[in-house]
Amino acid sequence: MKKQFVIILSMFLIVASSAAILPNKSIPPKYKNLKVLPKNISEAKLDSIMDQYNISLGVKCDFCHAKKGEELAFELDTKSEKLITRKMMLMTYDINVKYFYEKPNRINGQRVTCNTCHNGKAVPAEIE
Repeated sequence: MKKQFVIILSMFLIVASSAAILPNKSIPPKYKNLKVLPKNISEAKLDSIMDQYNISLGVKCDFCHAKKGEELAFELDTKSEKLITRKMMLMTYDINVKYFYEKPNRINGQRVTCNTCHNGKAVPAEIE
């Protein structure tokens, strides 16, 4: 009887520890409302991308992200700048895939970025 109890307890502990290791599908994604960036993006990668936008456009986070009270509400889509940014992200991705990444004559890793046109300004200069 004692041996059966030990076996059952051991099996229970193995199952319980396995369940703790497996991903819990009921955990919501870390970030809400990502539509262009991958939903499983790391915090470091997301911060790096956002820092590049800040530098390339010479803006701070509240340029694209709305506030809810005193805090930024990153999940809101109430600012047109955020919606435009999504379109620009897709545009630069498409240009890079079509003209740079897939071409055998790609030179020195060239690619189009926000800075290509913006050069540190929120609105790119007009081409005369």
